[in-house]
Amino acid sequence: MQLPTILQGDSLTRLMQGAAGGAVIAMILGFGWGGWTLGSKAESMADERATAAVVKALAPICVDRFKTASNAQATLVALKAVDSWNRDSFVAKGGWATFPGNAEPNRSVAEACAKMLSGAK
Repeated sequence: MQLPTILQGDSLTRLMQGAAGGAVIAMILGFGWGGWTLGSKAESMADERATAAVVKALAPICVDRFKTASNAQATLVALKAVDSWNRDSFVAKGGWATFPGNAEPNRSVAEACAKMLSGAK
């Protein structure tokens, strides 16, 4: 049995080159514009979204804990007197961003809490 002419000699080489070129173009289009991602990229995006969700859920609790603490008004004045870049440390040191089960305060929650409190009156 004889192979078709497209699978013989120089035609086979051209066929393989076309297949390889098509695969490369498909990958470029898929990853560039098609929304394909690698597993590691998808995992890092999921971690970022999970962290953002935790901060979004815990920051209002931090604000509530801050506002219900004794001498909250004086502490709020002290918070606003601190430099804006250091307010998260103020909240973290106050313990309002430390939640049950954690020994250390959540720095991202402390930063979000400080931003929310800075806008409060």
